[in-house]
Amino acid sequence: MSEDGGPADDPSLEVGRALREAIHYLDKHGIEGAARDAGHLMAHVLGVDPSRLILMAHDAMTAKQHDRFRGLVRRRAGREPVSHLTGQRLFYGRRFKVGPDVLDPRPETETLIEAALERPFDTVLDIGVGSGAILVTLLAERLAARGVGTELSPQALNVARENARRLGVEERCAFVQGDWFAGVGGQFDLIVSNPPYIAAEEMEGLAPELRHEPRMALTDEGDGLGAYRAIAAGLRAHLAPGGCVLLEIGPMQGGAVSNLLREAGLVDISVLPDLDGRDRVVRGMRGENATETAVNPRKSA
Repeated sequence: MSEDGGPADDPSLEVGRALREAIHYLDKHGIEGAARDAGHLMAHVLGVDPSRLILMAHDAMTAKQHDRFRGLVRRRAGREPVSHLTGQRLFYGRRFKVGPDVLDPRPETETLIEAALERPFDTVLDIGVGSGAILVTLLAERLAARGVGTELSPQALNVARENARRLGVEERCAFVQGDWFAGVGGQFDLIVSNPPYIAAEEMEGLAPELRHEPRMALTDEGDGLGAYRAIAAGLRAHLAPGGCVLLEIGPMQGGAVSNLLREAGLVDISVLPDLDGRDRVVRGMRGENATETAVNPRKSA
């Protein structure tokens, strides 16, 4: 250990020992999953898959590698998310570029992906697209589908566009800067969103890591239902007859969001749990007998 209690600063330190020092340091600073986080940071520095670290335990790190690793470990101890330190996050088997301009895609959101892939769709609208994790994943899984992503933050849109390019779907999607449905015409088979659903009064009690994520992606600065009200109000104009809407929610919001969709005229409304058994997604359908005419979303965007 160094004099200030941080990871040891011996530049000739072996990978295994450096990891043990880092795990101890992160544990001391109250980081849950210290071994996992230290492993991801070491793998990032060395440019290898984390599964290879056990085979490299006795390999010596260069001074540059060790200095970089120590710096990342210190920042993680300061509660910066690992994904921000590495610049990427694994989501539904694909690596997405992330950073402080976008909400970090989380495993719970894969519940929405699974639900979306249960039904056929040719067109999809992602409201508040953020990093693009949801929209890009759906287009990557459905090779004939096309989509539109809306986002108020121009910085987030840049990240989404880059992820679309890196994952090979940029020719099948368009991005619109605007609030909710602003700037979007036409109707879609599928509408998805992971909107800001944390009530303003709950923000102070969140994990310190969330302070590194954009506040506008976390809270509506109200009761946590403002985004759902805005989305519900636009469904009649933008969800095609027979279409499906999937909205990620907080674990206590299933009833309230279901009621909003019901008031908007949707049917077959259900609340879907994540792998931990918590309410995670509200699903609603538009009746087949709705009369509005669908429009090509690529042209309207």
